[in-house]
Amino acid sequence: MSTSSPQIDQVLAQAVNDPDVMETSEWLDALESVIDKEGPERAHYLMERMVDLARRRGAHIPFSSNTAYVNTIPAHLGEHCPGNLEIEERLRSMMRWNAMAMVVKANRVDGDLGGHLSSFASLANMLGIGFNHFWHAPTEDHGGDLLYIQGHSSPGIYARAFLEGRLTEDQLIHFRREVDGKGLSSYPHPKLMPDFWQFPTVSMGLGPLMAIYQARFLKYLHARGIADTEKRKVWAFCGDGEMDEPESMGAIGMAGREQLDNLVIVVNCNLQRLDGPVRGNGKIIQELESDFRGAGWNVVKVIWGSGWDELLAKDKDGILQKVMMETVDGEYQNYKAKDGAYVRANFFGKHPKLLEMVSKMSDDDIWRLTRGGHDPHKIYAAFKVAQDNKGQPTVILAKSIKGFGFGKSGEARNTAHNTKKLDDEAIKAMRDRFQLPIADADLPGIPFYKPADDTPEMQYLQARRKALGGYLPQRRQKADEELIVPELSAFKAMLEPTAEGREISTTAAYVRILTALLRDASLGPRVVPIMVDESRTFGMEGLFRQIGIFSQVGQLYEPVDKDQVMYYREDKAGQILQEGINEAGGMSSWIAAATSYSTNNRVMIPFYTYYSMFGLQRIGDLAWAAGDMRARGFLLGGTAGRTTLNGEGLQHEDGHSHVLASTIPNCVPYDPTFAHEVAVIMHDGLRRMVTNQEDVFYYLTLMNENYSHPGLKEGQEEGIIKGLYLLQKSESVTKHRVQLMGSGTILREVIAAAELLQNDFGIAADVWSAPSFTLLARDGQDVERWNMLHPTAEPRVAHITQCLKDTTGPVIVSTDYMRTFAEQVRAFIPKGRSYKVLGTDGFGRSDSRAKLREFFEVNRYFVVIAALKTLADEGVLSASVVAQAIEKYGINADKPNPVTV
Repeated sequence: MSTSSPQIDQVLAQAVNDPDVMETSEWLDALESVIDKEGPERAHYLMERMVDLARRRGAHIPFSSNTAYVNTIPAHLGEHCPGNLEIEERLRSMMRWNAMAMVVKANRVDGDLGGHLSSFASLANMLGIGFNHFWHAPTEDHGGDLLYIQGHSSPGIYARAFLEGRLTEDQLIHFRREVDGKGLSSYPHPKLMPDFWQFPTVSMGLGPLMAIYQARFLKYLHARGIADTEKRKVWAFCGDGEMDEPESMGAIGMAGREQLDNLVIVVNCNLQRLDGPVRGNGKIIQELESDFRGAGWNVVKVIWGSGWDELLAKDKDGILQKVMMETVDGEYQNYKAKDGAYVRANFFGKHPKLLEMVSKMSDDDIWRLTRGGHDPHKIYAAFKVAQDNKGQPTVILAKSIKGFGFGKSGEARNTAHNTKKLDDEAIKAMRDRFQLPIADADLPGIPFYKPADDTPEMQYLQARRKALGGYLPQRRQKADEELIVPELSAFKAMLEPTAEGREISTTAAYVRILTALLRDASLGPRVVPIMVDESRTFGMEGLFRQIGIFSQVGQLYEPVDKDQVMYYREDKAGQILQEGINEAGGMSSWIAAATSYSTNNRVMIPFYTYYSMFGLQRIGDLAWAAGDMRARGFLLGGTAGRTTLNGEGLQHEDGHSHVLASTIPNCVPYDPTFAHEVAVIMHDGLRRMVTNQEDVFYYLTLMNENYSHPGLKEGQEEGIIKGLYLLQKSESVTKHRVQLMGSGTILREVIAAAELLQNDFGIAADVWSAPSFTLLARDGQDVERWNMLHPTAEPRVAHITQCLKDTTGPVIVSTDYMRTFAEQVRAFIPKGRSYKVLGTDGFGRSDSRAKLREFFEVNRYFVVIAALKTLADEGVLSASVVAQAIEKYGINADKPNPVTV
């Protein structure tokens, strides 16, 4: 038998109770020979075949996706960082200091500003290696890498940009003080720093989720020939505590399945979250390794720094590895909150041979045994493997210390996350630890430190970024290309009245408009239809064959419906993104496409169509992030309203998505009733988002209820876009007149109510279509504000006020949404005019549309009752007329309030 290698000795040492050590050694020798002569791939193949054979013979071999608690890359195989590590370390020390100074200064001025220091402190080495050696800025030859930076590390990113000359000292002084226009945002916010941050990554969990779909969208662009994304990588940094968010892990299976080898997620495993350990009684790195490896990822663990390599090589009996594995994260946190003597006694003291192993090391030597996340060589080796890996996404699990460098004031302590104030002693200790040339007399002022431009450190800093194409992060605000939006007449079929006897839904109108856009020479290739397993619900299955569903492998099977016209067709260059039953995934794909003008210099026009109930309510945090990212595109909430989707019940019926949409300032929401309104609104959206490149996105609610459509009349376009126009004016000359208003499918009930008022009570009713109460409210609020601040100028008039000022009678509104939706505009109704709102407050339920509208009290009869009662309240009509109407229409006056049922 050949002499065993150290690796075989360690394996044998850990194989306790082995009945035949010699036989085991022979098998291991044979395996090592294969590795040496034919490579690890061949060894892996043989091992897989042996396991397969054993299972076929009935052997029970449990699956384990975990490896030993050591670095994935052996010491002798890891590539060393080629940079000048002394200079890089000095630069990192400056960044650590400036990040600290920025936050502490801000909180000495205003103790409530907050800020975070410990995340960057644990992440600084990893970010430094990436910025200095891996991450490309956009150039002619490289589209640029995309960085989802751990949100709480923003002070460190600012500190780097300050040294690069991209930010001024005055901006650093105004960290988290943005109102006057020169401060820096708390976290990565493209809305607030539009030429700097690429992506928002707080709220936590959204970063890794969006990064996964961003990586897939790069593959989509490349496959369709729209952009060359072959060289580009998506890097996402997140904390180990953040991985508890369902969004963080929810799409890792898709990334593995889609073989997104352009994706790297780096999990900063500093073992702590805000309140305490992430897994005090376990091992978060092992847990995450199992999850990611099982999902098909390439997993690279960076646990131990280079100082541990010699100790691990001496570990012939495997005792050190055994102790490493058995020690839980709560203990590891405790070690780094103490000192070298504590580590010697409580870690190495777990076995006499370990104490002997470090007997010649001083306590300071033991304390300097770093974790892998702080070792430039280990980090570089991991990043290089991730950069070169093919066929799989890569996750790097890097162990670090939260609050690294803060010593007793916060290093590895449960309070580290909230550390934002340091006393003078802690500041001096940090100055000394990082050897910065700042005089004692200057320390009370916590000065920023920036060497002269001609120093070796500053020249090195600039040279590294020049070699990688420029500065990062950076954000493009507008695409360089110009696409031509067709005239409104391109949607002519939807602008004309429906033929006699023909009825369509607004969903069908939207699909016809989308189909017309797909055929447009300029915009067609840039349209991105996004579905979440509801294409057939919305009548969009015809697009399957027409433009195909994107799949990186094409279609490896014959679809069961191949003999049908609208069969299910997957294609390598398919245009549809079909996300399955996955609203968060659909929204993440939409965000990637909606921000492509910035990330890819390619204007894309995404249309994400979904059940409205499963839209803004379900992915509200992502919708808010889309606003932050200045997304541009269309969100289509199908089967909208609380009474339109009549058979599905409580959790399918939407009466509040427009209330939610109103909370996002750059979301432009509409609830159109007719096909011509849909066409005008979508054309306006294309004009604003594609032609003008405005940072807004549109939300339209659509209904699957079929009815006839009146067509567009000259001059209605402006009112549709602003949110209100006169649909039909009563020509009757009567004693009383009312103004009826509605949107969406309930506008048809309002129209019917106008007829009842005229025929049954001799009351004239003008009918107004209000495609957007939210835009009317925003306009009114803007006008109100302007008038308040310009008291001597001629007052401006809100659009809804202008529309109603020459009319007479009370205003009655009914919609398929909560009363709050239409109540937004009450303040802008002309003075002295009554305003009555009907809405669908309460939970949904199943029944016919007619019964549901009766139940929620928004149908034509309740509109009539509301109008009559308001006239009675004004003293121009007898209350007995209202009572007669209630009896005439068979309304149960004593039925329970639908809100409480």
